[in-house]
Amino acid sequence: MTNQTKAYLLLEDGLVMEGLSVGLKGTSGGEICFNTGMTGYQEIYTDPSYAGQIVINTSAHIGNYGTHKEEQESDGAKIAGVILNEFSEMYSRYSSSESLQEYLEKNKIVGITNLDTRKLVRYVRSKGAMNAIISTEFPIEELKKKIKSVPSMDHLELSSSVCTQEPYEMGDENAALKVAVLDLGVKKSILTNLTTRGCKVKVFPAKTPFSELKAWNPNGYFLSNGPGDPAAMEYAVEVAKSILEENKPLFGICLGHQIIARACGLSTYKMHHGHRGLNHPIKNLESGKCEITSQNHGFVVDEKDVKKSDKVTCTHVHLNDHTIAGLRVNGKNAFSVQYHPEASPGPHDSRYLFDQFVNNMKK
Repeated sequence: MTNQTKAYLLLEDGLVMEGLSVGLKGTSGGEICFNTGMTGYQEIYTDPSYAGQIVINTSAHIGNYGTHKEEQESDGAKIAGVILNEFSEMYSRYSSSESLQEYLEKNKIVGITNLDTRKLVRYVRSKGAMNAIISTEFPIEELKKKIKSVPSMDHLELSSSVCTQEPYEMGDENAALKVAVLDLGVKKSILTNLTTRGCKVKVFPAKTPFSELKAWNPNGYFLSNGPGDPAAMEYAVEVAKSILEENKPLFGICLGHQIIARACGLSTYKMHHGHRGLNHPIKNLESGKCEITSQNHGFVVDEKDVKKSDKVTCTHVHLNDHTIAGLRVNGKNAFSVQYHPEASPGPHDSRYLFDQFVNNMKK
């Protein structure tokens, strides 16, 4: 690696690690988290759900296949920073357009490499998610002052800063089915899964009132994934309540799932270190089948509230920790999952959920 500038990583509990700079030289802070996926680093970096977070890639070698414009999940990288073990400026994939180093610089992402990510991940798993800061500019003592200004993810609203600012449409103009998408930080692959199933979608900014979504006269509604704390998003909860009252088909993924839960009177809470990776086992309680899923979330619906509620039924459960992974709203044409059935990159065990949503609209 030609870039040999020293960089520091500081966690809010005082842990300091020294490495080498990758991407943009500078200083950046956010909540530290880790993703266990072996592939798909560009999809991770461009997922709006990672806004405000510094991502540790647990795969030992990152950058070796470069970057490709078709693997963007949004209009650019959304992460606050990246932490890597071994970084490669060279790439071997013939179809790639540029190196990861060039990509990170262009997207103004500060990163650090050449440190023990295995040790760091074990530390975060033990201590829990917390704020962190990466810097090539300041000594440790100065960083200890600066990290205090990094906002906590608790009660942090981020969707309105990463969503589209103007409505836009995708899909066949003459499609039989129309889906109104409330963009809380939607991934491109989710929209593609809808359009390839014969849907025309219109994507609305996060704070769009229900009346505007309804005026488009859709066959169904979709609440997307996104970043931040669902408890800080009463505007989206009110939209979900209105959709449930109208009772047209509704599908929610990740943050959208949490918003639907809150619209049904359930609470959510911040997890110890979250679920982020491509190999999370989920059991479908209605079919009895298991799925290997892609996940990215730091908040979850409170399972105690689900058990007490007569408004929802749990449809999916995470087999590692038994957290709520899917809900069906009783008496309503609405369901949601905590994970990512579009799974770009895979696995694709759960794409049947898009078919289920489309079938609900056809009925």
